Amino acid sequence: MSFDILSFVAHGLMPLPWWGYVIVALAMTHVTIAGVTIYLHRHSAHRALDLHPAVSHFFRFWLWLTTGMVTKEWTAIHRKHHAKCETPEDPHSPQTRGLPEVFFRGAELYRAEAKNQDTMDRYGKGTPDDWMERNVYTRYSWEGVGLMVIINFMLFGAAGVAIWAVQMAWIPIMAAGVINGIGHYWGYRDFATADASTNIVPWGILIGGEELHNNHHAFGSSAKFSSRWYEFDLGWAYIRGLELLGLATVRKVAPKLKVEAVVKPVPDHATLEAVITHRYAVMKNYARTLKQTCATEIAALRERLGRGELANVPSMRRLKHWLSGDTVSPLPERDRATLSKAMESSKALATIYAMRQELNALWERSTDSSEQLLARLQDWCRRAESSGIAPLAQFSLQLKRYA
Repeated sequence: MSFDILSFVAHGLMPLPWWGYVIVALAMTHVTIAGVTIYLHRHSAHRALDLHPAVSHFFRFWLWLTTGMVTKEWTAIHRKHHAKCETPEDPHSPQTRGLPEVFFRGAELYRAEAKNQDTMDRYGKGTPDDWMERNVYTRYSWEGVGLMVIINFMLFGAAGVAIWAVQMAWIPIMAAGVINGIGHYWGYRDFATADASTNIVPWGILIGGEELHNNHHAFGSSAKFSSRWYEFDLGWAYIRGLELLGLATVRKVAPKLKVEAVVKPVPDHATLEAVITHRYAVMKNYARTLKQTCATEIAALRERLGRGELANVPSMRRLKHWLSGDTVSPLPERDRATLSKAMESSKALATIYAMRQELNALWERSTDSSEQLLARLQDWCRRAESSGIAPLAQFSLQLKRYA
């Protein structure tokens, strides 16, 4: 009898080889990731898709067991993150709090913000408020993870407790740490959004597509995160599968930019609409198109000024990025002085900077009529094409192909 008890403690009701426990742990944590990205993120926070009640409730139950997270709390905190992104009010921005703080203490930041009743009231609207949510999932939010450790132990014995520990660490590390931290600090950008969001890698598999974080910030209400042909969003693949089964309905995806073969003589209303809709892609393309011109001009200034003030500034690389508009961090006062000096010494840099500012202001003029905005865009293209800067003129011609 004692042997049986020891065997049960060691292996539970389902003894497995070591690799079997690894597969179980990966499978369970992956279901949790799917619940976060499909249910909490794309469905609840952004309303990018509707889920069948059975699917929705399965994810609610699973996340209660494996994370203890409450739908309203997660939704409200994430919506506030988008509304206050990269400001001191952002619940988890590495730009304001530092990467180590967000990466290592992301779960604590989440719990602290969950206690902010103003955040819950303002950003938590439209989340589940049925009997189960009020009396079980919210009232006993951490009892679920206690039930999970019992289930794991019964099934797999001591190994099940280890699997439970991995489950408990998975979301704080992968979501709170990697996505909220690294996803706003390091990676590549498809779109020049007004925040510091990045795509960590182009293959969104391990975290269910959340790796494509910059794409998500560019089109927050899109159910699909991938944008380029080489990017893969596993969460979107799951959503398409649920659609085929009649268990999900996609409400919105990022619009596709249509480019005509022929350059229009002048921009029209379709061009204006396309430019405003795809403003982040427009600014990213502007950065790419003018990057080499900026680099050439700055290199020429360095050579001409020798060891003067401009040559001794260590942040020229940052200046080049800022000139092309692909950064969110404000320039230090010393760099602003350097930028001013550079534009005084280079007509091309001054023109590139001024034209970027004017283009960016186009979609910020909310009080202007469409006719006024179109006139501004037409004037912008005319001056870009007569600027004497070939890449800027080419960029203007590309804009006039938008439809």
